Amino acid sequence: MNQERLYKVLLGPHMTEKAAVQADERNQYVFKVASDATKPEIKKAVEQLFDVKVDAVNVVNNNGKTRRTLHGLGRRKGFRKAYVSLAEGQAIDFADAE
Repeated sequence: MNQERLYKVLLGPHMTEKAAVQADERNQYVFKVASDATKPEIKKAVEQLFDVKVDAVNVVNNNGKTRRTLHGLGRRKGFRKAYVSLAEGQAIDFADAE
């Protein structure tokens, strides 16, 4: 994978309460990823950017919600997120990653 694609695969961390619990209990981290990203691409990008060993990658497609607006029905944009499981003893600190 070339360096340019590496930075386009991961869009950023997805920080929620559920993601914090996953990180503490299961050593899983959640990232928003490109809609066309594959599991091997996500794995390689996380390993190269954060210098960690990835065990598994699970991907979820979130569809945008339909919302009622003043001008009728509207739709929010959907996104794709990846749950990345790290090897035992590995961790990602997002404060130091920047």
